[in-house]
Amino acid sequence: MSIPRGLRGAVCLWVGLLVAGCGNGTVQNGGSNGAAGSGTTSGAAGSGAAGAGADPYAAARQACVDKINMFRATLNVAPLTRWTAEEACTDGEAKSDSASGTAHGAFGACKESAQDECPGWGSVDSIAGGTKSCLDQMWAEGPGTDFSTHGHYINMSNPKYKMVACGYTTTATGKIWAAQDFR
Repeated sequence: MSIPRGLRGAVCLWVGLLVAGCGNGTVQNGGSNGAAGSGTTSGAAGSGAAGAGADPYAAARQACVDKINMFRATLNVAPLTRWTAEEACTDGEAKSDSASGTAHGAFGACKESAQDECPGWGSVDSIAGGTKSCLDQMWAEGPGTDFSTHGHYINMSNPKYKMVACGYTTTATGKIWAAQDFR
């Protein structure tokens, strides 16, 4: 199903609100506009076609961390450290969720305290790039204290979190699922 570009943000926000409570939102048919894919270097999850040891998502992971830290800086909240030790595990969560079609379905598998997820997005760049990315739409949920409405924003802005791992997987149909695990 093709969703007109002008409606994609509204559809994603609607889907995001459904799963903001984390844990039981289901995305049908691979999602509508976006989540990131999960490439890995450890073989845990993903479709990386690069040579041994190369991480096809290295730049995307850094862009994800940088974007979240840019948002946090607007609130004078300390930047997060890139949680590289858990990136392969977070890739695995994204891959598992893409296979089940359930955002946050693997939540907790990497011992994270909180998770945001971009299910079924059209490109890796749509996760953190530009001003209409998945991360931008999550940040736009705030400010607020009601987790069911502002959950992604609350996770990204929470000063008690010190690290974030950005995991990616690309499905066989080219959809990107991206999980952001916080601790």
